[in-house]
Amino acid sequence: MPENWDRCLAVVAHPDDIEYGPASAVARWTAQGKRVTYLLATRGEAGIDGMHPDEAGPLREAEERAGAREVGVDVVDFLDHRDGVVEYGPALRRDIARVIRRHRPEIIVSGTFTTRMSAGMANQADHRMVGLAALDAARDAGNRWIFPELLDEGLEPWGGVRFVAYASAERPTHGVDVSGDPLRRGILSLAAHARYTQGLGASGFEPGPFLTWVARQDGRAMGVEAAVLFDVFQIIPDGPPPWLA
Repeated sequence: MPENWDRCLAVVAHPDDIEYGPASAVARWTAQGKRVTYLLATRGEAGIDGMHPDEAGPLREAEERAGAREVGVDVVDFLDHRDGVVEYGPALRRDIARVIRRHRPEIIVSGTFTTRMSAGMANQADHRMVGLAALDAARDAGNRWIFPELLDEGLEPWGGVRFVAYASAERPTHGVDVSGDPLRRGILSLAAHARYTQGLGASGFEPGPFLTWVARQDGRAMGVEAAVLFDVFQIIPDGPPPWLA
């Protein structure tokens, strides 16, 4: 995946979504001096069956901030949409576009918005809504006549998002080598979500073996020890179209 950029915004639905792989790529990028910011649509308050949302929300927010620190991210924003029933539409697009204008990323990382994920897994509703809204908001943020109310907030248009990269895609197009320390830090990032993973009960797992296995499987596609794969959607061409090159 291209790495000739300086600012990234990761946009996902829930605490722990970034940590299932992409956090290892984030660790690589922050070690290179790039700035990565997290944006979560919800606080994951509906994610622990045995814990009331009023208690689970603050807990999962704290775990997300702790996990972010493990990979060099110090800004984590939340939109407070309701966990489990996030709705795609102008309100969500505007909320994401607002943050894009504020942080002015060159790339956006999210989770795939398709119904089917990698390994044939069915995708969750919130993931689909947020992933698609992130793609549309990348363009909305650059158009002053879409959500003009953002101008009243002092947020000028930002049309500098070059591409949106989706993790867990069924058909990835690009990859990031996370061999060595990036994978180690990514594992620590997911391990920070201890109360959440414990709340999964019998379906819980150890972050280290799981992420290592996935990263090594993906690494085969790149010919490296460990990788995170993405499906990249271009917003701004990096060069002339192939037919003009």
